[in-house]
Amino acid sequence: MLPDEIVATDLDKDVRAELLSLAKPVAETVARHLVATGQLIDEDPAEALAHALAARRLASRIAAVREAVGLAAYHAGEWQTAIAELRTYHRMSGLQSHLAVLADCERALGRPERAIDLFRGADREKLDQAVAIELLIVAAGARGDLGQKDAAVAMLQVPELTSETAEPWTARLRYAYADALLAVGRREEAREWFSRAADVDAESETDAAERLLELDGVVIEGDEEDEESAEESAAGPGNPGAVLARPDTDTADADAEDTDTADTDTADTADTDADSDGEDDEPQAAVAAGPAGDLTDDEADGGAAGRVGDDNGAGAGGGEPTVSGGSDTAKR
Repeated sequence: MLPDEIVATDLDKDVRAELLSLAKPVAETVARHLVATGQLIDEDPAEALAHALAARRLASRIAAVREAVGLAAYHAGEWQTAIAELRTYHRMSGLQSHLAVLADCERALGRPERAIDLFRGADREKLDQAVAIELLIVAAGARGDLGQKDAAVAMLQVPELTSETAEPWTARLRYAYADALLAVGRREEAREWFSRAADVDAESETDAAERLLELDGVVIEGDEEDEESAEESAAGPGNPGAVLARPDTDTADADAEDTDTADTDTADTADTDADSDGEDDEPQAAVAAGPAGDLTDDEADGGAAGRVGDDNGAGAGGGEPTVSGGSDTAKR
């Protein structure tokens, strides 16, 4: 099942250090399965998930293993498994690094209100900015799922949108904002923001350039996708399944030095606790129970420009988002 070219020494040294509690032969096998998971997760997510599950059967109490299962399940579209495994990983590691993936899984399962609850309940002071931005994008998409499209636009009008410094997440945020504008019929503004997204998308993480051509009426020869399927493409941030889901520590580390694992008589071969039963043990926001569409804030009505993590954003009808701390609009 494991090709000879998949070797344990290709696993990141920090992840291999987590395997020290396992018997050496078991640790070797688990490491190789994790390497295979990392190599296959983009091109063959189903096979990557199979390798991750094989690792879990041998080492279910290793946090990095549960993370690998969760991320592989997400890429494979196994949303419930992804939720269960990533919640387990958060509980075991004490991190909250995959909240955006969890929220996106809730959206994919048709539960956008739970995605919004995760956004509201996040400990924003502890979130990496990239995670916070991705969670914001997912939450805005969830607003759109609930038919609250103006609120989705407002949520994305954050200072980071108009920052002059291009961050790794800038293109994705601008793309999501453009998509939200298009959804409320603000076509010209959407075109401008798709253009801004394309300008900073050096790694082609989005299809902003293609969306821009589409809005300009340019038909690419051989492209038979209709307009509806293009708008719903999972290639774009804000669509279910489009979160940048990467492990906290890269699984592949070909340059890492070989680390001997300690012998032990106990390899975790089963996990009989409730780690993967899908129970909702992720911290949730303290929000009043009620229909998903009922709002207690003024998202759709407008207000001051929000920070990342705020759920009310700027006014939905004001064109350019304002930068926090003043009334100057972003320069086009």
